Amino acid sequence: MTGPGAGAALLERADRLDRDDELAAFVDRFEPAEGVAAYLDGNSLGRPLRDTAERLRAFVGHDWGSRLIRSWPEQWMELPFTLGDRIGRVALGASPGQIVVADSTTVMLYKLMSAAIAARSGRDEIVIEGGNFPTDRFVAEGLAEAHGLSLRRIEPDPVDGVTVADVAAAVSERTALLVLSHIDYRSGAIADMRAITAEAHRHGALVLWDLCHSVGALPVELDACGADLAVGCTYKYLNGGPGSPAFAYVSAGLQGGLAQPIWGWMGAADVFGMRDRFEPAAGMRAFISGTPPVLGMLPMQGMLDLVEEAGIERVRAKSVSLTGLVTEAYDALLAPLGVRLLTPRDPARRGGHVTFGHEGFEAAVQRLWAEGVIPDFRRPDGIRVGLSPLSTTHAEAMRGVLAIRAAMG
Repeated sequence: MTGPGAGAALLERADRLDRDDELAAFVDRFEPAEGVAAYLDGNSLGRPLRDTAERLRAFVGHDWGSRLIRSWPEQWMELPFTLGDRIGRVALGASPGQIVVADSTTVMLYKLMSAAIAARSGRDEIVIEGGNFPTDRFVAEGLAEAHGLSLRRIEPDPVDGVTVADVAAAVSERTALLVLSHIDYRSGAIADMRAITAEAHRHGALVLWDLCHSVGALPVELDACGADLAVGCTYKYLNGGPGSPAFAYVSAGLQGGLAQPIWGWMGAADVFGMRDRFEPAAGMRAFISGTPPVLGMLPMQGMLDLVEEAGIERVRAKSVSLTGLVTEAYDALLAPLGVRLLTPRDPARRGGHVTFGHEGFEAAVQRLWAEGVIPDFRRPDGIRVGLSPLSTTHAEAMRGVLAIRAAMG
């Protein structure tokens, strides 16, 4: 249905979906956003949970305020690893001892890319998707220049994203490292991690996956896919808050053969030995450099509680339902206005956000934000509708699409 009645019919459908939603009660576990009619940017910054403030107060009062420095040996020294193992168990299909939480996404990318390049000495090429997120491309470009390597760019279909065929045409025995996003930050297209990793391995290359738009939104099976390396942020679907630290995954079989370049005291074999020379720790501690950002690790722990309670499979089912409704609304409300759909229609190929394109969207987003409808603008002309499953209702998503239509005049 298109035309004047389509919006009302879709709102009724959204209400029915919300009534039948097994995860509907989780929405009330998040802090209300005053003055916001529809928050459609959970894929950039997740909303805080209601209990986040209490979690922080308890930390200040007890862990920091009462236990003081004693909290380091009691819990903080191991927190990057216990929290990393939990992320692996709840959301990433990774067995213990392969994930550490520390640093920013950019720093983690630099560490793992550097380690991978060094481990494939004699190869002179990094391959990366040409439209990958800027920080991934910039780090790869800087390392290629510093090490005298060539940087080869894959230019896939902008909607469907990188395919196995794209990788097969680009990767060779020259390739040291392939760097890809599991979910494209623009279109939301999901790459075939298992098949692409296998294709790169066929040529002896390592693969680094960017999981920033994947973790907490859909099941990821790092171990089962034979993944080598991965990096992801925690402020999107893990709701860790602005600047919350990233995580790094290094498969168990690679850890002994990789050396990251930023040597710091927290990554040493004997942290408090104050030795004259650096000797790296075994396992994932070797990928830490300085003091872990303990405060930044607190909020995401509450979101991991919710994801574990809901189950990542049910989170994914809700995500498919939300993005499916928004795609249906696009057909009825936005396509007749000349808006382009920049996201795969197949739900199996679509992540947690839907992207629309129109030359008038930059101005429209300014009006929408002023009205309390918060989507995300991505140049040159894209609006991303990011739908965090545990904090977003179908009705909220529909109000957002209706507002986008109204903002177009």
